[in-house]
Amino acid sequence: MRAARALIRWSAKDLAKAAGIGVATVSRAEVEDGVPSITAANLRAVRLALEAAGIEFILENGGGVGVRFKKPMP
Repeated sequence: MRAARALIRWSAKDLAKAAGIGVATVSRAEVEDGVPSITAANLRAVRLALEAAGIEFILENGGGVGVRFKKPMP
């Protein structure tokens, strides 16, 4: 999530606003150790917000988990 935000230069506050969730929820979801604490509904909202901003999620079977732009940015 943090990598996706970095690509589009969004702060945690920007993502929270776009996803309709709290900044604290974004912070909890971005913990580096352990399982992120986020509900399925909030995770879906985050995914949809990031995808709407041009982010594509890469699955592990795609050469490694990651994020990238859906199309080249101008």
